[in-house]
Amino acid sequence: MPYVIASACIDVNDKACVDECPVDCIYEGQRKSYINPRECIDCGACEPVCPVEAIYQDRRLPESDAAYLADNQAFFVDVLDGRAEPLGDPGGARKVGDLGTDTALVQGV
Repeated sequence: MPYVIASACIDVNDKACVDECPVDCIYEGQRKSYINPRECIDCGACEPVCPVEAIYQDRRLPESDAAYLADNQAFFVDVLDGRAEPLGDPGGARKVGDLGTDTALVQGV
């Protein structure tokens, strides 16, 4: 997973990163956004535009946010509240829009 959106995004969800992403791999949950690890091309365009510095390269994720590495992946492989099946890799966030739900980790914060 090249880039990860961590805890600082929760309840801020500014979405400047969404506008900057050239491959449309940042999906909007209810309280935060998530980077699809299979669609991300590791360009880093999202990281400098995040106003709360919530985006990290996976290998530079602070230990205090280590759980968000698996959490970003879970958004795409787990069945989320209100959905009948996992989101998977739809090939772009604009195709699915705001999903209005989050992972169990984010819901519990």
